[in-house]
Amino acid sequence: MRSDELKTAFDQQAPGYDKQWAKLAPIREGLHFLLESVFAELPSDARILCVGAGTGAELAHLARKFPHWRFTAVEPSGAMLDVCRRLAEQEAFASRCSFHEGYLDSLPGNDLYDAATCLLVSQFILEQESRSAFFRTIANRLKFGGILASSDLASEVGSKEHAALVHVWMNMMAAAGIPPEGLERMRAAWAKDVAILPPSAVASIIKSGGFEEPVQFFQAGLIHAWFSRREHAG
Repeated sequence: MRSDELKTAFDQQAPGYDKQWAKLAPIREGLHFLLESVFAELPSDARILCVGAGTGAELAHLARKFPHWRFTAVEPSGAMLDVCRRLAEQEAFASRCSFHEGYLDSLPGNDLYDAATCLLVSQFILEQESRSAFFRTIANRLKFGGILASSDLASEVGSKEHAALVHVWMNMMAAAGIPPEGLERMRAAWAKDVAILPPSAVASIIKSGGFEEPVQFFQAGLIHAWFSRREHAG
């Protein structure tokens, strides 16, 4: 899926996005709970870059837990970013945020951040070289030693383990109210528009983008998450 098609798809989903996935909240909350500990040693006035911020779920969670942190939300879907902005206003942390509609390479300024989040984003970049370059753009926005927390769908496609895990995942989606036709669209999208790679391959791509060896700190079904630090110069 091209970037413009992806943006259009998320623009259309934005109004009901959080409601649609509400029954999967335990997965999101588990990831966010561990994210607190991944970032626990950051400065009290840390600056956080949220790449592909979506409707602002992880941004809001971190803003509640760390009341002096400041955030930059980068999101190409204007409709998703509007939801994110409204959430920040409702919860009174909008003054600690800046919102950029677009991609990271168009973010103005040369500020360096203490940490970045990139949750369920890089999986939409199908070419591995482009995916590595994407992580490089994040690394270039971090201080040396700055922390990236990234998550994506990951699995050894074609293996028996993958087939079994997908079966469980689809059962979970059905229990969350996704109708059969929605499940079929999801399968089709995974085959065409999502780069589901083995966890070790995703970690290797992150590392090739200028990071130290990634550490997997979370898995729930097909979702895996890693943290890594930006490599020091030289």
